[in-house]
Amino acid sequence: MQFRDLAKQYEALKHDIDQAMLTVASQSHYIMGPQVKELEEQLAAYTGVKHCLSCANGTDALTLALKAWGIGPGDAVFVPDFTFFSSAEVVALEGATPLFVDVDSTTYNIDTNSLETVIKQTLADGKLTPKVIVAVDLFGLPANYPQVKAIANKYNLLILEDGAQGFGGSIKGKKACSFGDISTTSFFPAKPLGCYGDGGAVFTDNDEWAALMNSYRVHGKGDNKYDNVRIGMNSRLDTMQAAILQVKLRAFDDEVERVNEAAQHYTRLLKGHVQTPVIPEGFGSSWAQYTIQLNDTAQRDRLQQALKQAGIPSMVYYPKTMHQQLAFEGITQPVCCEDFVAKKLSATVLSLPMHPYIESSEIEYICSTLIEELNK
Repeated sequence: MQFRDLAKQYEALKHDIDQAMLTVASQSHYIMGPQVKELEEQLAAYTGVKHCLSCANGTDALTLALKAWGIGPGDAVFVPDFTFFSSAEVVALEGATPLFVDVDSTTYNIDTNSLETVIKQTLADGKLTPKVIVAVDLFGLPANYPQVKAIANKYNLLILEDGAQGFGGSIKGKKACSFGDISTTSFFPAKPLGCYGDGGAVFTDNDEWAALMNSYRVHGKGDNKYDNVRIGMNSRLDTMQAAILQVKLRAFDDEVERVNEAAQHYTRLLKGHVQTPVIPEGFGSSWAQYTIQLNDTAQRDRLQQALKQAGIPSMVYYPKTMHQQLAFEGITQPVCCEDFVAKKLSATVLSLPMHPYIESSEIEYICSTLIEELNK
């Protein structure tokens, strides 16, 4: 059994993916070929955003947004304490300071009460200037953007939507990667829409920011790549990856429907035995992961070992909060960090196999193995 079975997906889409790769090889436009621009237009249309620019990976996508906004030393950027490292890493790389915010115990996304508390602490301290909220669409579920936007407007902050896991999610029909002033996603193979290597994209309705990010992603180019008007990056999506993503995008809505059916099956079987994921009314998830909560670390470790012995893979996303990472040692953090829900989640969450091609029988085997171990 695979945690996210990319081989099954390839078998389902093999004919079209093979043909797409052969077309790129025959055309021999391997960097910024025509498929790249086509994909960007298709992704912009899918999300309902004016501009989509592809890049080398999801981390670079976040960096491009921060560069377009001129974020740097003296700036405070508010980041969920329960997320992948890159959500805050890019902030520190620009010389700004990531300040960590607690998350909701049921959705795992940024807690807006904690967000406002940390913003107020930062303003009162007076050492840093609040600039950006990084709202992460964790495990496929968009953050609570109506509440996030209200706070952003109140304190005149920009919203950077980290949709690395959230592409395909929605709020009242509006697609993820359309909620930020700039939004980003990742095409890492295991993401909801993944390529066969690294890849990412930025989304915005702002013409000026789009032009800046277009420049930054190709060595700070002006009229052409040999006219360099700023210090930039080398962050382009390969044509081969774009062609693969075009095929996967055509199948994507069907795959999102499949993972939602799988999630519902998991929840029916596990409800009452463990804390299952919560999808608020009006929200839709693309289920990058199906994550349950256990009572404590000892129980989680025991269950994970039982699953392993039964041939079932599982993962812990994430075993450390951001404020516990050694890389951020020395950064002044909100005094409440040690009491964060995020710390408890790191000790109790467990993610189960989830992908569009998982079989009902596999879900039933996973759940029966879990429940049997819980009942011991």
